[in-house]
Amino acid sequence: MLATAAAMRAMGARIERQADGSWQVDGVGVGGLLQPATALDMGNSGTSTRLLMGLVASHLITATFIGDASLSGRPMGRVIEPLERMGAAITASPGGRLPLMLRGITPAVPIEYTLPIASAQVKSAILLAGLNTPGITRVIEPIPTRDHSERMLAGFGATLTVESSPAGRIISIHGEAELKPQAITVPGDPSSAAFWLVAASIVPGSDMIVRNVGLNPTRTGVIAALRMMGADIVELDGRTVGGEPVADLRVRHAPLTAIEVPPDLAPSMIDEYPVLFVAAAFATGRTIARGAHELRVKESDRIATMAAALSACGVAVTEHEDGLSIDGSGGDAIPGGATIASKLDHRIAMSMVVAGLHAARAVTIDDAAPVATSYPRFFMSLDRLAGITGADA
Repeated sequence: MLATAAAMRAMGARIERQADGSWQVDGVGVGGLLQPATALDMGNSGTSTRLLMGLVASHLITATFIGDASLSGRPMGRVIEPLERMGAAITASPGGRLPLMLRGITPAVPIEYTLPIASAQVKSAILLAGLNTPGITRVIEPIPTRDHSERMLAGFGATLTVESSPAGRIISIHGEAELKPQAITVPGDPSSAAFWLVAASIVPGSDMIVRNVGLNPTRTGVIAALRMMGADIVELDGRTVGGEPVADLRVRHAPLTAIEVPPDLAPSMIDEYPVLFVAAAFATGRTIARGAHELRVKESDRIATMAAALSACGVAVTEHEDGLSIDGSGGDAIPGGATIASKLDHRIAMSMVVAGLHAARAVTIDDAAPVATSYPRFFMSLDRLAGITGADA
């Protein structure tokens, strides 16, 4: 979020954090982005990079995107290809990686694009480029992905339609939109909540309420998978916040049973697989989680990294090209006693911290700094919850 805010400031927006913790954004209007004076540093955020590439693509400005070592290793080709079709000129480092320079164009060319791989980030990048593109830009997704961008753009006043077809969901956005300012309440991130759902499920005696969790149906795959394993997760006070379904989740320790994770859950839980692998390490039986090729090109190769991390902690793991098979402990503590190479990946670090909560010997993370990428207060919440039952997260 901080990297995104800094980038938007560099392109003309005024963004301030208020005393009450809220953020106020004075925008430049659709088509009003200014030429940034320096490179846009995206830190560790692939989402910010891909979305802002889309935003810049239909403006007559040139922006250079840089990031840390982890982000610079991630391929951007899947978003480069459709943006170049819209007229942007992009010069990337070998392998379609950062640093890259994007020269936008006005007017850009509206396209109809079928996603070759399910990716909400690519979809959103094209829709953001379409905001300042005359005509109608269409994205066809054969496999539905998270729809936060569609909900947000419609809420701000963009003319956007979503329809079903034999080819998949068709999202159409009318360009040169007039967006209206809004007051937005952002629900809690289900990806962040997932760490506490798994922690409470595996640590005996746990009883926790995780407040204000966004339950957009395109994001609840991990809850579905955990419930299939026997997790005790109950929704409380269901409500709608900012156009998104939200509830508090009460989760209590429960014995978990191994499952074969349905591959069609992958798009709705792709970021939650690492912590689901941790849950599987404590289940009874062998959990098979496949159909998640996308994990190979995240902040790290999350399949290989989690296989190595769990194996180092004494868990029997079989690595597949698209996932893992994991033999669980039946609820007993795993051996632990390992130092984990997090590979600069925030979700690996947090997932293995959760694993260490029920390990016979300490689990050490080599570098916890990347956790600040998505959850700066993670360790503060953990310290507050440790050893406390009936607590809130």
